[in-house]
Amino acid sequence: MKEYKMRRGEHLEDRIPDMKATVEDYFGSITTTEEFKGSDLFVVEEPDNPVFERITVGTVQYSGKKDKLAVDFVERDPTELGPDELEAAGEAVSAKNDFLLEATGRDAKSRRESLKRAVEDDPDHDF
Repeated sequence: MKEYKMRRGEHLEDRIPDMKATVEDYFGSITTTEEFKGSDLFVVEEPDNPVFERITVGTVQYSGKKDKLAVDFVERDPTELGPDELEAAGEAVSAKNDFLLEATGRDAKSRRESLKRAVEDDPDHDF
């Protein structure tokens, strides 16, 4: 599960006021919820795009801190995909990046740099 911060001065609930509807628009019908760090996240067990096997996404609330977006994209092994499904791979990457951009206000490059800084700032964590 990855957690993403919002840009400075922005809040997740302002960027995505209806998380459930947004998740369903991007990935398909929500089938259940799953608890993560005390928050209920939405689970799409049969995503619209065949590249995704399962998607877990939602808002993680922290006391005294800004909420974070938590996501877990479980993707199928590319060697198991047929030719039609391989064409959907580009759409899957776009859907994932578009959703994360809408939610966090950060593009892929900015998200990578932020994660890199988080790793560098945490000397106690073994990677």
